[in-house]
Amino acid sequence: MDSPGYNCFVDKDKMDAAIQDLGPKELSCTELQELKQLARQGYWAQSHALRGKVYQRLIRDIPCRTVTPDASVYSDIVGKIVGKHSSSCLPLPEFVDNTQVPSYCLNARGEGAVRKILLCIANQFPDISFCPALPAVVALLLHYSIDEAECFEKACRILACNDPGRRLIDQSFLAFESSCMTFGDLVNKYCQAAHKLMVAVSEDVLQVYVDWQRWLFGELPLCYFARVFDVFLVEGYKVLYRVALAILKFFHKVRAGQPLESDSVKQDIRTFVKDIAKTVSPEKLLEKAFAIRLFSRKEIQLLQMANEKALKQKGITVKQKSVSLSKRQFVHLAVHAENFRSEIVSVREMRDIWSWVPERFALCQPLLLFSSLQHGYSLARFYLQCEGHEPTLLLIKTTQKEVCGAYLSTDWSERNKFGGKLGFFGTGECFVFRLQPEVQRYEWVVIKHPELTKPPPLMAAEPTAPLSHSASSDPADRLSPFLAARHFNLPSKTESMFMAGGSDCLIVGGGGGQALYIDGDLNRGRTSHCDTFNNQPLCSENFLIAAVEAWGFQDPDTH
Repeated sequence: MDSPGYNCFVDKDKMDAAIQDLGPKELSCTELQELKQLARQGYWAQSHALRGKVYQRLIRDIPCRTVTPDASVYSDIVGKIVGKHSSSCLPLPEFVDNTQVPSYCLNARGEGAVRKILLCIANQFPDISFCPALPAVVALLLHYSIDEAECFEKACRILACNDPGRRLIDQSFLAFESSCMTFGDLVNKYCQAAHKLMVAVSEDVLQVYVDWQRWLFGELPLCYFARVFDVFLVEGYKVLYRVALAILKFFHKVRAGQPLESDSVKQDIRTFVKDIAKTVSPEKLLEKAFAIRLFSRKEIQLLQMANEKALKQKGITVKQKSVSLSKRQFVHLAVHAENFRSEIVSVREMRDIWSWVPERFALCQPLLLFSSLQHGYSLARFYLQCEGHEPTLLLIKTTQKEVCGAYLSTDWSERNKFGGKLGFFGTGECFVFRLQPEVQRYEWVVIKHPELTKPPPLMAAEPTAPLSHSASSDPADRLSPFLAARHFNLPSKTESMFMAGGSDCLIVGGGGGQALYIDGDLNRGRTSHCDTFNNQPLCSENFLIAAVEAWGFQDPDTH
């Protein structure tokens, strides 16, 4: 077979060793669904020429701003920007945040060309403030471009995408940081064993998850990253979450049971990703990634928006050189041993619970709202103390010293909308748990069994306005629509009975039973399996209450 026609930036020997050129030379399909399957199957993965053609076609079809820099612009500006400097000594734009340019299979000339292209992009996109993924993207594209100018044009089209429903590369610190939080939320729900390990060995687990894009854009070997990028160009940002989750699952499988140190776990994962060929093939990595039944693209977008909103409210929109803004009040940082007091849980147990809550609320510290020992055994007083706070954490200790509870996503004042009748409200972020005699968490049944529901056909067109309303007095403004039951075609209402409150009882979970039922005197309760959480009884099925607490989530800057 003829040697593939590499450009002058590629080291032929490295490229031949990394990716054998054995595949087809043409692609005839035009249907998106067929293209999606071919990308996942790696149809053009072993043809250098065909991958170049496919990238050109897919990137050409990206809807862009009216004025998007093209190859001719590069030819006009590169000399003025680079001047007489040696390309290998050129500084990188500040927005790459000290990210190194991955060489992959580029030769020295190719590595210098990436620097030139990045500087020209910085000149044409002054609004990009934070984009550490871009060096890897440009380096990859340069392998499959005729020259620097074509590579520049491809990168510019990706950056200039103006389709509001198609997210490609984060270009601000706010977008980057919220994507890290979103990834943490997805790990918490889809990689619980790995998340538990990360929490156990990390003082601040988000400092591990903030690396998730680096695993893909920099640490993955070329033959893996190119396969991921093939699918990414067809399917979008969600693919990146899938692959990063799969990487974490494989890391946990390999390293579970081996000693891990908190100060080295980030580097351990980076090393694992660099050497991933020792563990799994590109095909198996993608197979694992697409076996994860993730939320819809719409739901992930809503979660991302909620995380961005939380960061904006806390003033975290730009990276400050003097402090790592990824540091948040998480686990050891949020629950301070010296000032945390609970009659029901220890500091260690509260830290465990805190590791389960959504990332945007893990930015907060626990605030005691209600204690039956302080405020009395009254459900009316419970509501009074909790109203105006969202979310809340319910903790129960029985007279048999069993401990259980629930994370409740929605303000208890929502119960008043039902005109005195008992009605269910809340979202799929609610979960129930027990701590004693053993730890177990039960999430919304749809998360582990997405086959129970299919998004309604018009879901993609549903407005996301609740997150952008300026009015703050309306509880709907505070309620993230992420995992709202109305987004799903559920077989019955029993799968969405999250929380309900009346004058004579409080209920969490419904359908076939109740995960928690507490009477109006906060004296007696019961627990059983329910359809909403598909849970086992959280303690003795009928129990007497020793203590009840409700906790809110306080901004660490609030005094």
